[in-house]
Amino acid sequence: MVEENMTCFMQRKGENPMVFVLDTNKRPLAPCHEAVARKLLKQGKAAIYKRFPFTIILKKSVDESEIKTTYRLKIDYGSRHTGLAILRGQEVVWLGQLDHRTDIKERIDKRRAFRRARRNRKTRYRKPRFLNRRRKDGWLPPSLESRVQNIQTWVNRLKKLCPIGYISYENTKFDTQLMRNPEINGVEYQQGTLQGYEVREYLLEKFGRKCCQ
Repeated sequence: MVEENMTCFMQRKGENPMVFVLDTNKRPLAPCHEAVARKLLKQGKAAIYKRFPFTIILKKSVDESEIKTTYRLKIDYGSRHTGLAILRGQEVVWLGQLDHRTDIKERIDKRRAFRRARRNRKTRYRKPRFLNRRRKDGWLPPSLESRVQNIQTWVNRLKKLCPIGYISYENTKFDTQLMRNPEINGVEYQQGTLQGYEVREYLLEKFGRKCCQ
């Protein structure tokens, strides 16, 4: 599966860009300021371990007692974009945005068309087999499966680069009809603003029987 795009946002004005740090045994340490990372690299005490997200690795080991897991990873899920943030208390250490793919359904439809055309050319007399398939338990649509796997991939990557002790996941749903009408209930959800109106009469009443321009 093609990896989705990740964008970092720690270069904005007023925010200090942080660099991930590993010890020589590849254990995650507290992120440091880019000026400190530049100094360690210049003095030969560290080397570049990863370009994105930028990570350095020290040339010495660190005692486990000095590694404090006080960082929290927050995830704000969305259908097109997912926000990731690493916090130290109330301080934001790192921000990122994961851009999800939106062409999976289109590509699957195209693949299906090619497959059916190929079978029609080469195996047109084969016995039909379209009713003998079943979905496994826990099956998810490919577009949703892609989002889940990519979020999981980046969470695992960040856990290897930063001592994350807590993960917060935000996935809320808003009932917009209930927000407009607190007393709505039952079948009323199926009765929209056009209930009891013809479309023409509804538009005339909505705009006061005047030109909307």
